[in-house]
Amino acid sequence: MISDVSIKEALESSNPIIDVRSPGEFESGHIPGATNIPLFSDEERAEVGTVYKQKSKEEATELGYSYVKPKLQSFITRSRDVAPDGNVTVHCWRGGMRSQAFGKHLTENGFENVRIVTGGYKAYRNYVLSELGRPIEMNVLGGYTGSGKTYVLHELKKLGEQVVDLEGLANHKGSAFGGIDQGKQPTVEQFENNLHMEISKLDRDKPIWVEDESHNIGAVKIPMPFFDQKRNARLYFADIPKKERARHLVSEYAVCNNDELANSIHRISKRLGGLREKKAINFLKNENYFEVAMITLAYYDKYYLRSMERRDSNKVIHIKLPEVNHRQNAVSILNKAKKYEQSKTDAV
Repeated sequence: MISDVSIKEALESSNPIIDVRSPGEFESGHIPGATNIPLFSDEERAEVGTVYKQKSKEEATELGYSYVKPKLQSFITRSRDVAPDGNVTVHCWRGGMRSQAFGKHLTENGFENVRIVTGGYKAYRNYVLSELGRPIEMNVLGGYTGSGKTYVLHELKKLGEQVVDLEGLANHKGSAFGGIDQGKQPTVEQFENNLHMEISKLDRDKPIWVEDESHNIGAVKIPMPFFDQKRNARLYFADIPKKERARHLVSEYAVCNNDELANSIHRISKRLGGLREKKAINFLKNENYFEVAMITLAYYDKYYLRSMERRDSNKVIHIKLPEVNHRQNAVSILNKAKKYEQSKTDAV
């Protein structure tokens, strides 16, 4: 049996999802957890599209079938690996010819329940962007560079708090040094998809902790509706001495390749100034990583302070912490947050 299903129902279902778009479309952005079984390669899709525009739909369909015919058995074999019980959801870009043809082929070869996503991946993207704009209860963890905020988030999660690790989703630590040893970042589109997936697992009416990031995390951009909510949420600012933060940065980056560190220093050279850049590079050559960290923190602290000034000061809660101790700091911050919430309740 073949039937239509809304994107919301498809996401809520336990049925596996097969994305029949081309590999390039899939790589640009896809539903997290979906399996790509493309009808056409990127090149084949381009050729079919050209024939459709320059000649006719009939000729494009005929060409498409010639590409698909040799793959028909592999479609069944691969789909059985994804959905051995014969229950599966299929989508293409707009729920049109590709998903309909693929779904029909599955039902003709023993698949009992094939559901086609109405509106396809386009409907999914509209749904994701709409959901990311919905109100969310948020606690923002702030602090100058080197405060170990991401590690504190992980400790908060261990303490039972709801957490979304934006840097983890972006595969980047958020500074000029943040891409070192991190591998490839997702596309902006895929980052949004992954962010939506993480939030969908959580209770929006209870606080969700996120790190205070700028709009850009490396090459990835936080969607503006979500970013605006984050900017207007309560900020718990971990205020840790500069030298302690420098020591933490040394523990993180001293193991990295010096050439990559030098390239990162050059990327912020205009903001550091020529003299400080030269000093930082000399310290790096002598493996004096602590002094490198102290110089770069002078820039990052000033940058973060300017960002803080754009916030509502009534929503910024400063927490003095003596050192970069992730577990201890997570407990202190959580206790502060609970006291703040209790004071709000008592005031009511």
